[in-house]
Amino acid sequence: MSELLSALDTVGSGSYAAGDVHFLLQPVRMEATEVEEKERLIQTNQKHYSEMISQEHAPSAVHKSLYARALEQNGQRMANDVQALALALDAAFTGPSIALVSFVRAGLPLGVLLRRALVEKGRDAHHYGVSIVRDRGIDSVALEAIIQAHGAQNIVFVDGWTGKGAISGELERALGADRRFPQQPRLVVLADPCGRAWLAASADDWVIPSGILGATVSGLVSRSIWPAQGGLHGCVVYNHLHEHDVTRDFVDQIEAQRRLLGSVHPATPWTREQQHALQHAAQSVVSTLAKRFAITNMNRVKPGIAEATRAVLRRVPDHVLVRDRSDSDVQLLMHLTERAGVSVEEVGSDLGPYRAVTIIRSVN
Repeated sequence: MSELLSALDTVGSGSYAAGDVHFLLQPVRMEATEVEEKERLIQTNQKHYSEMISQEHAPSAVHKSLYARALEQNGQRMANDVQALALALDAAFTGPSIALVSFVRAGLPLGVLLRRALVEKGRDAHHYGVSIVRDRGIDSVALEAIIQAHGAQNIVFVDGWTGKGAISGELERALGADRRFPQQPRLVVLADPCGRAWLAASADDWVIPSGILGATVSGLVSRSIWPAQGGLHGCVVYNHLHEHDVTRDFVDQIEAQRRLLGSVHPATPWTREQQHALQHAAQSVVSTLAKRFAITNMNRVKPGIAEATRAVLRRVPDHVLVRDRSDSDVQLLMHLTERAGVSVEEVGSDLGPYRAVTIIRSVN
């Protein structure tokens, strides 16, 4: 590890095992903002979402049971996808080391699992958790420290999934003028329904088990927080959720299933035609919904199961649309909408590549 990395004041590895990840996030203390007030401040442009945090509560018994069902239902698929991505990365990176840079929080579980798979193949793989903030960019202090330690040519960025492609767009803007990186940033995800990742295991919008929990499956850290005083981006450590933490258990379960797999085909990048088709289908859905609900701020449209679910948990939802109410992958979303008193509309194939979309309520 470089001197610059060692000198940074960070939250360490959170509740992950020490070797699984090094968070390049500084610990912060911040008063929680009520969800309704946070929504008002965001939509009236008084504060950016990254300058506030809402209290994160322990998942309910029903939420936990739906997580357990998702893990049982889709754990093997995730294990297979992790292996497919690891094989592709092993082939694509021929240098001495690979630096996995996961975006906090959705990228963390995948990054941990990819690092383990690569180490098993004899690779010198390192894993970092960093912040990227929509409209503001990636944590440049953290990124420069990683580049100093490993070189830009060995860096691959990791996220859980794509929704509209906002984060991939943010990454492109942040690195566009940096000639140390390729024109298309090396972003790896499990699910890429909008066709904006460099490498994805599939374009399916499916319920990734780690995508339906927050801190308790992501090292007990909060979503990242913009640093008011500069330096590393920050996070709150949620020690009050310790008894509900399944961070290590989740990784161990997927890892155990991955080790039992037979032959797996490496993931392959989209062809230009595939990428164009995926992007067109996703943009068409978002545009149609924006027109229907008279939306001018596209940040109010949250497509994809994971994004739709998180919007119900962390924002103020107005409408939720699903492809099929009986779909087992949207049952947690259905439970959360019922609890929040939000109506759900079944719209079939109108959602294109997505199985669920949440529309954020306008406060204006």
